[in-house]
Amino acid sequence: MLPGIAAAQALPGTKLLEGKDDFARVMVDGIDRYLTKQTELAAKERATTFKPDLTSRKAFEQSVAPHRERLRKMIGVVDARVPVTMTKLATVEQASLVADTSLYKVFAVRWTVLPGMHGEGLLLEPSAKPRANVVAIPDADWTPEQLVGVAPGVPRESQYARRLAEDGCRVIVPTLINRQDDFSGSPSLGIFTNQPHREFVYRMSYQMGRHIIGYEVQKVLAAVDWFAKAQGPPSLGFPMEVWGYGEGGLIALYAAALDPRIKSTNISGYVNNRNDLHKEPIYRNVFGLLREFGDAELLTLAGAPNNERKVNVEYAKEPSVTGPPKVRDKRRGGAAPGMLGFADPKSAFLEVERFRKLTSFAGQTVTTTEAKPFIDLMDPPIDTESLARNKAREQRMTAPKELRLGFDPNERQKRQFDEAVAYTQRLLVPAAAKRQESVWSKLNTKSLDALKTAQEPLRKAFHENIIGKLPESKTPMNPRTRLIYETPKWKGYEVVLDLNADVICYGILLVPNDIKKGEKRPVVVCQHGLEGRPTDVCDPKTKTQYYHSFSAQLADRGFVVFAPQNPYIFKNDFRQTVRKANPLGLSLYSFIVAQHERILDWLVTLDFVDPERIAYYGLSYGGKVAMRIPAILLRYCLSICSGDFNEWIWKNITLDWAGSYMFTGEYEMYEFDLGTTFNYAEMAALIAPRPFMVERGHSDGVGLDEYVAFEYAKVRRFYAQLGIADRTEIEFFVGGHVIQGQGTFAFLHRHLNWPARK
Repeated sequence: MLPGIAAAQALPGTKLLEGKDDFARVMVDGIDRYLTKQTELAAKERATTFKPDLTSRKAFEQSVAPHRERLRKMIGVVDARVPVTMTKLATVEQASLVADTSLYKVFAVRWTVLPGMHGEGLLLEPSAKPRANVVAIPDADWTPEQLVGVAPGVPRESQYARRLAEDGCRVIVPTLINRQDDFSGSPSLGIFTNQPHREFVYRMSYQMGRHIIGYEVQKVLAAVDWFAKAQGPPSLGFPMEVWGYGEGGLIALYAAALDPRIKSTNISGYVNNRNDLHKEPIYRNVFGLLREFGDAELLTLAGAPNNERKVNVEYAKEPSVTGPPKVRDKRRGGAAPGMLGFADPKSAFLEVERFRKLTSFAGQTVTTTEAKPFIDLMDPPIDTESLARNKAREQRMTAPKELRLGFDPNERQKRQFDEAVAYTQRLLVPAAAKRQESVWSKLNTKSLDALKTAQEPLRKAFHENIIGKLPESKTPMNPRTRLIYETPKWKGYEVVLDLNADVICYGILLVPNDIKKGEKRPVVVCQHGLEGRPTDVCDPKTKTQYYHSFSAQLADRGFVVFAPQNPYIFKNDFRQTVRKANPLGLSLYSFIVAQHERILDWLVTLDFVDPERIAYYGLSYGGKVAMRIPAILLRYCLSICSGDFNEWIWKNITLDWAGSYMFTGEYEMYEFDLGTTFNYAEMAALIAPRPFMVERGHSDGVGLDEYVAFEYAKVRRFYAQLGIADRTEIEFFVGGHVIQGQGTFAFLHRHLNWPARK
């Protein structure tokens, strides 16, 4: 119990809250438990929603087309590829040929993909007429040279690019962005992190509705474009195939799932049950994936009825990844945890069996217990026919002794990384135009009634597509309370409500002592920030560095106050909860919205609460909530964002400012496709016409005054166009990341119609 606590007693009309639980911990653990159940449920429900028509190829393609389009959006394959051209890179000898054998030639190649972005790797051109066109995709930490056999690190029998060329295939081996951290940072600022290159690109691209998975799928599909262009009319063409191991298997599967031109998909060391996707590296996080797709469904999209497309899966051990690189060389830490190599091979077998039951499509399924991909797919169990085939292969096995590259493959890796980063950074400016088209152009400012009508579809899209919406709770609230504070002016009660069978709502309610019978007071919901607790804002005896007990101050002024516990606490525990939520199309805010709905449901039952005067006021992470939750929940009659309002999209992905989230451990900040949909001004446009205020300290390191003012100017203009400029304001003050409580308190008094007390 806190110092000065009164004898246990409940608020009238509620049960007595008992026990000494840490209710913040109960909340976070409950959310995690709920998500575990929902992940398992999603896998079962996919069987009822994913039902392709297998009666014919045409019927199949029509039935899966909507699934493909949603998958395309999920992984950010949304940009039109530029017409493909391929250049054979010059070497020190000024020749494009970099190796030669009796069976094939090797060229260093580079091909166009997106504006300013290229694929790059090796092309193996057979001496005879090709029997197939193949994109052989290595794991992220393997180079094309390793798959050709001129660099160490890949067992000879698993150099599948070389072996495919020996079998008469034309093979492109792309370079994947790897898991090292050499370039992950800002050279201009001199700030570098331990984020793997894949995570560094993932963070910024995810915010912009793109994905590192999507970028690399685009490179593979651009290679397929080149094959199609190079071989002439389709009737003269050769089969298109993809082969991939580890991360390359992931890219191969997604590419084949999207593009029916690929006739044979060969995957090793990847297919598995994805219920533990949150444990894998964060650059595999795909928002909403598990609601519609497990690996079985993706395999289905890669196949087709009547043996027209084949899918071959090998159960090789996936690459062993124990986590991000160790922090070194004065780099910043903060890379997201994540590993590979933990999955049970039995679950991989069951996933492929699920695919077979869905489709009965043609293809092989083989098993190897080694981390040597495509041993069994290329060398099946020995019989008379395969023995002869393997003997012939051994006789013609020949690898180039060296590649006359004339460039450092590490420089090629840097080019691939730099191009992905530059392409994503260039999305910032056109994203503003997209938000103009998708939000501002649809907001009718002719009247407030017209505005409210225009806002509703946008609010729905924001809630369901960006934040993620939980099912409506049918669980009784079951309010439990107990007295925790007693001061001359007010009493404070701990409050626990049930959201559902797993998740609770928790907070502290401050009730002024001078409320008269039948009187209804305004309420201010006061929100703590990251790693905070309700006591931080309520305890009258402990004035914390940031909050200055602003809940207690407002209760002293006669407001009813509720201080919720929000679930952004316990560091990586809650961040991994976000990871578990994202594949279900949910975020941490999904729970915060639902919890606040439940809190509002309870507050309006109190006979001293005026349901028309409930305001929201949050600092820091509570300021993030102040932008999102009132944009969705209309029962908040006003909102104050303190210590957070920003040009939010820029802050999340810029590499030109040291305060960017690109350099921190707060990897949960990124919200898929927020950049092209809702910046903070657009969120404020959903709060309008209700009063909205920003509180900003000049020395608050979460932002820059110039960028805060730039984003707020859009809000001020919008309110002025509506004829309600008096309902919004910004207060700059000399100070930092704190509740100033001057202009904001006056704003509350004015708009909640509550007289200030001397």
